[in-house]
Amino acid sequence: MLDKIKKTLWATADKLRANMDAAEYKHIVLGLIFLKYISDAFQLRRDELSRRFTDQNDDYYVPDADPETLVQELEDRDYYKEVNVFWVAEAARWENLRAQAKQANIGKLIDDALSLIETENPKLKGMLDKRYARTQLPDGKLGELVDLISSIGFSAAGQNAKDLLGQVYEYFLGQFANAEGKKGGQFYTPASIVQTLVAVLAPHHGKVYDPCCGSGGMFVQSEKFIQAHGGKIGDVSIYGQESNPTTWRLAAMNLAIRGIDFNFGKEPTDSFTKNQHPDLRADFVLANPPFNISDWWHASLENDLRWVYGTPPQGNANYAWLQHMLYHLKPKGRAGIVLANGSMSSSQNSEGDIRQKMVEADVVECMVALPGQLFLNTQIPACLWFLAKQKSTRKGEILFIDARKLGTMISRAQIEFSDADIQKIADTVHAWRGDDETKEIYTDIAGFCRSVTLAEIAEHGYVLTPGRYVGAEIVEDDDEVFVEKMQRLTKQLGEQMVRGEALDLLIRQKLGGLGYEF
Repeated sequence: MLDKIKKTLWATADKLRANMDAAEYKHIVLGLIFLKYISDAFQLRRDELSRRFTDQNDDYYVPDADPETLVQELEDRDYYKEVNVFWVAEAARWENLRAQAKQANIGKLIDDALSLIETENPKLKGMLDKRYARTQLPDGKLGELVDLISSIGFSAAGQNAKDLLGQVYEYFLGQFANAEGKKGGQFYTPASIVQTLVAVLAPHHGKVYDPCCGSGGMFVQSEKFIQAHGGKIGDVSIYGQESNPTTWRLAAMNLAIRGIDFNFGKEPTDSFTKNQHPDLRADFVLANPPFNISDWWHASLENDLRWVYGTPPQGNANYAWLQHMLYHLKPKGRAGIVLANGSMSSSQNSEGDIRQKMVEADVVECMVALPGQLFLNTQIPACLWFLAKQKSTRKGEILFIDARKLGTMISRAQIEFSDADIQKIADTVHAWRGDDETKEIYTDIAGFCRSVTLAEIAEHGYVLTPGRYVGAEIVEDDDEVFVEKMQRLTKQLGEQMVRGEALDLLIRQKLGGLGYEF
């Protein structure tokens, strides 16, 4: 049912887009979904309080209160704040906007509502995208969009409203990423990749950090993981940074609608030159930084404290990201990072020296080679780095996993990990570490995984490509004698070639009958 709702909403919203670029329209639609949700959440809380204030058996009961007193009590913002519900002034409430959806100035009314919400909720200051008065939608289309978003029944969903909105929001993010192609990947990491990082790191508690957080997908999947394992999202503190202003706002809305508290710094800006969390030491770091950035360097970064294993090359930020994340880990913290395959083997511009020092320092825990076509924005082969500031087990070893044969085609251009694929990778890592997450005993599997000593890695020049270490997959012996097998296969090939010639002749005859010769 939910899938049908999401697909119907997307089809209608995309139809309303007319000639507007998806990158622009994305913020219009997602901003309205956000506005609709917080208004509905506010009204749900207000209705709940109204009932509880008059219930003598309730802790919130207000004795001998007249209607005016009850109204005043409903205006106490602490009642809303205590359950992570944003205060929404009457002029900013959805029904007020919906009643004026056909007005020519509906864009300005929406901008005013967003400004009012920011004023009333300092947590959202500067994080809402007020662009509705200057949209390039044809006359009446914005009002139609308001009517469409009104059909999402967050109020009717009750306590499940947050989940419904979250799934609609996430679905739209993915659809917009598809619509935008390469550009979409700048704000959206495919869910199965994020789920893999989260499943391996298992962020149950503490501080979670993403220095290039995009639209906040790492945090959303962390929340889902915590809830699936019986924990509370309040046990985790969220820290993020994002340089793109519009994407920074997407992330803020993405977490706000889920009631997740977060700290994205004072402004959207570069993590290297304007680190918003310089003193942060996190329990977990999850990130998908942009691959192979060449224009990241600034003179102020010379001799930076983060470059513990060497100054990264100015023409490529991969090892700057790795060291930035290691720097922000607690002593027992762990990190999971998506990077281009070249990061595992490149020896140009000091990268090889930095990688060697990281291996010798024993901060590399696991390397995972990924299949191609997992990402919307690049065909560059990618891998996962898992780092540990101080290993508690498996010291002097690195686990290599070759996951290139996993995944299922979900379209002509994209592969996705299934739940079973993600579980296989996560279980392998947890068994290797000896974690409580699994009771399985780790064993090397030829062609898939192998635990390798640092001494052997040194013999290979500190290259960290899993395919170099895991070996070839064992093929079951079918007990057929080689000579007999070759004769059978040769005969089969000859029969197929004869059939091919016959089909070629038939095609020529058909085309000749139509007057086409070749």
